[in-house]
Amino acid sequence: MKEKVLSIVNEIREAKDLAAVFELHESDNLRDDLSLTSFDLAELTVRIEDEFDIDIFEDGLVNTIGEIYAKLEK
Repeated sequence: MKEKVLSIVNEIREAKDLAAVFELHESDNLRDDLSLTSFDLAELTVRIEDEFDIDIFEDGLVNTIGEIYAKLEK
């Protein structure tokens, strides 16, 4: 699951000509550390929902990779 999230994040970052990240940390902030915009977060939501059949923003805001992992582990 974590490898797939890493892959999705990198595909979104690469589309913006940002360097790939090799590892995600639970404390990584989606906006501040990974440079994702609101548009990128919308794409991330759709991609994760397609892959894992869960809307990570259904219960409120998600700011970190750790929060994404927690939602996916439910």
